[in-house]
Amino acid sequence: MDKKRPNFVVFLTDDQGYGDLSCMGETDFQTPNLDAVAKDGVRFTDYYSGSPVCSPSRAALLTGRYPGNAGVRAILAGHRKATGLDAGTPTIAQALKDIGYQTAAVGKWHLGLKDGCRPNDNGFDYFYGFLAGCIDYYSHIFYWSMADGNTNPTHDLWENEHELYENGKYMTEMISEKAVETIQRMHSEDKPFFLYVAYNAPHYPMHAPKKYLDRFPNLPPDRRIMAAMLSAVDDGVGLITDELKKLGIYEDTVIYFQSDNGPSRESRNWLDGTPDPYYGGTTGSLKGHKFSLYEGGIRIPCLFSWPGHIPPEQVISEPCIAMDAFPTFLTMAGGDPSKYELDGKDISGVLKNGEKTPHEELFWEMEDQTAMRRGNYKLVINGRLCEFKTPETPVFLSDLSKDPGETVNLSEALPEMTEEMTKKALAWREGIEKTWEAKFANRYRSLT
Repeated sequence: MDKKRPNFVVFLTDDQGYGDLSCMGETDFQTPNLDAVAKDGVRFTDYYSGSPVCSPSRAALLTGRYPGNAGVRAILAGHRKATGLDAGTPTIAQALKDIGYQTAAVGKWHLGLKDGCRPNDNGFDYFYGFLAGCIDYYSHIFYWSMADGNTNPTHDLWENEHELYENGKYMTEMISEKAVETIQRMHSEDKPFFLYVAYNAPHYPMHAPKKYLDRFPNLPPDRRIMAAMLSAVDDGVGLITDELKKLGIYEDTVIYFQSDNGPSRESRNWLDGTPDPYYGGTTGSLKGHKFSLYEGGIRIPCLFSWPGHIPPEQVISEPCIAMDAFPTFLTMAGGDPSKYELDGKDISGVLKNGEKTPHEELFWEMEDQTAMRRGNYKLVINGRLCEFKTPETPVFLSDLSKDPGETVNLSEALPEMTEEMTKKALAWREGIEKTWEAKFANRYRSLT
């Protein structure tokens, strides 16, 4: 093993709310293994995903770019000809592979199924998992969208390009076990590794074995299944970190954890046919949910550790974003981020030395919503609380240092700031639209 360069293990969860970790203040259930990662390094309070929905947030994490600059702006289709990310936009896996790393992805992909868009086409030497946005946890079948009468259910479990059938096994446990096997295999080689562990929990369908449900007999049904699914994830994180310790490489490994976006309010979470919005996940006190550009849709739990290099037990409130992972990892590995077109920034100094965020401003877009953060101020244009909701107000300005729940609209009290930030946000959005039209739009017009 090359001791001069760290390994990387990236954990990603799916539709997990800002408040759904015990180290983030959750009291309904405990996540001791993820809490241990936080204790060994950093827990961020103001960390963001690149998007409030699945595919674009994953694209931002893996490419270091805003989703519109990466070629993935919306939730991608799950049929086997669905387009998405391609090798024209390098991933952090490819960048690390180019400097001698082994690379592997285990779990959910959701960045395209057609040839050229799969993990093995985008920098990963090895892939085990599924390619669509969600599957049944036991049959590993993609059912979403079949209600339209024109979309057939599709089996979706793969090892590289080989389709596997493991009916009856719980997907969360399969991801954890395969991640451990992959670490063992990669450790046997004389090369550092990058492992991307993308859990589909706690995304619907809401499935968990009885042994996890039995841990929470007194919780109401919606919270009970959420707690069980996240408890299974936390157990998996423990299996993986324990394996790193057994192999003597825990202190040589950067561990990174984030959720892809805020919790879902989609009624399909219930599994009982009711149209009621789901409220099993929590944003803490934040406003909005998945799909929303208010804080509840994009502010996410994030943990970062590297024993001996990143000081332990830190709580950092500097605003940072998922696309910062690419340049930060590459810097830690001895690579050169300047060789890539990136929107993310190296936050090594924030993690190691208590430096301020390198971002003066951060931006987001989702359909007709646009948002930006500058310092403590956050602007949201056409903000929606969740999908299918009408915009609350054309413009909402808040001071997150005093009002993290975005309860008071300061747009009338601070008209000059509102006007200036609105112009800046819309100018950024215009740039995204131009890039999209020039580089990516045609691939989606012909086939999605």
